[in-house]
Amino acid sequence: MMNFCHKKDIFEREMMFMLWAYDLEFFTLKHASKEYDYSEKKLGERIIYPLLNEGYIYKHFDKMTPSQTMADHLFREETKYNYRVRYALTQRARLLVQSFYKELEL
Repeated sequence: MMNFCHKKDIFEREMMFMLWAYDLEFFTLKHASKEYDYSEKKLGERIIYPLLNEGYIYKHFDKMTPSQTMADHLFREETKYNYRVRYALTQRARLLVQSFYKELEL
């Protein structure tokens, strides 16, 4: 893990988070903090927002995103007061996770 993260210039905690999120279509900050047993604020500050800035995570469903697809309308009952942004891994992050698994096989 250390060698891979050093080569790819990424922190181990960020790589572990991407390994956790790899099988999920999307996740909320609340769900991730519950699974990680971490406060939402600290998880966001230390893992999610840095990954978002580096291009490994994107906002899959955002309150400001207009949509006409059926899947997006599933969340229609949420108002601006109880809405939670859904995050997902980018293709770049998915390829990084796949390369990590390939390196484990060697």
